[in-house]
Amino acid sequence: MSTKEKTSEELLLEEAVLTENEIVLFNDDVNTFDHVIETLINACEHTSEQAEQCAILVHYKGKCTVKTGAYKELKPRCSKLLEAGLSAEII
Repeated sequence: MSTKEKTSEELLLEEAVLTENEIVLFNDDVNTFDHVIETLINACEHTSEQAEQCAILVHYKGKCTVKTGAYKELKPRCSKLLEAGLSAEII
């Protein structure tokens, strides 16, 4: 692989990383574990195990990234979380 090809490949990888956004879910004192788990399954298409792990992380760490991807794909998912009464944001 030439130096030029390697540099181009590195730039493409950097662009891919920069276009990734995250939905971060925050802990609150209102919602139950069951509600958070069900909402993650419906809004983010998590398996029940993924949703449960995220709920536990949010509870003990205060926040957790629950989905990554392009902003336009995350916006409707984040809206569903917010409509369900959860605290979330896209970063």
